[in-house]
Amino acid sequence: MTPFKHDTVTPYKTEETKKNQVKNMFDGIASRYDFLNHFLSLGTDILWRKIALGKIKTYRNKLILDVATGTGDLAIEAAAMFKPEHLVAVDIAEKMLEIGREKIKKSGLEGVISFQEGDSEHLSFDANHFDTVMSSFGVRNFENLELGLSEMYRVLKPGGVLMVLEFSKPRVFPIKQLYNFYFKNILPFIGKMISRDSKAYGYLYESSSSFPCFEEFTALLEKIGFHNSRYYALSFGICSIYIAEK
Repeated sequence: MTPFKHDTVTPYKTEETKKNQVKNMFDGIASRYDFLNHFLSLGTDILWRKIALGKIKTYRNKLILDVATGTGDLAIEAAAMFKPEHLVAVDIAEKMLEIGREKIKKSGLEGVISFQEGDSEHLSFDANHFDTVMSSFGVRNFENLELGLSEMYRVLKPGGVLMVLEFSKPRVFPIKQLYNFYFKNILPFIGKMISRDSKAYGYLYESSSSFPCFEEFTALLEKIGFHNSRYYALSFGICSIYIAEK
């Protein structure tokens, strides 16, 4: 499948594929990832996930796939909210998954959530398998965005729901200007000091800035085959929830 036409942004600007660079980046910052997420967003990322899951609470949600799960925050919140029969959480970075597994031990959800290392663009599941497929702050890291979303469509049951939570670009003055300054200058500086990776949090700004958002993203979902696609902008458009059905 031909990649969706948008700028390809990579963390390290090396000859490695974006997929390998993203895997190495997240493996490298895994031990500080949760702290930085909550600190740099002032805890707003926790609220965003709760709101996003609330948008799909009327759907079946018995068998769930969390794509690009990271350390599993969305998976854990979904398991607590929906009480699914099973939730599979997939990520390419094994170091992130190791932290996620420790978190589910502490939360008592080992019998509900299972973590798997895997490529989001080549999911190892049968077609029409999951009631719900979801992802938070992960799809912008896909090397081939259209292929990754198509895989999410493939494994979703007819009538199932997709939920994507992702950074977007504020449009309103002065939020747009404040957002750009913070994400371009302040966030990478703090991220570098704590994570010791000079590129990881600069990549956050660059990847978010180049990512299709709002109507452009819902149009892509419709192109892939989803229907009833809609979005909900949060925090003046800093991030957005996308919902679509198969």
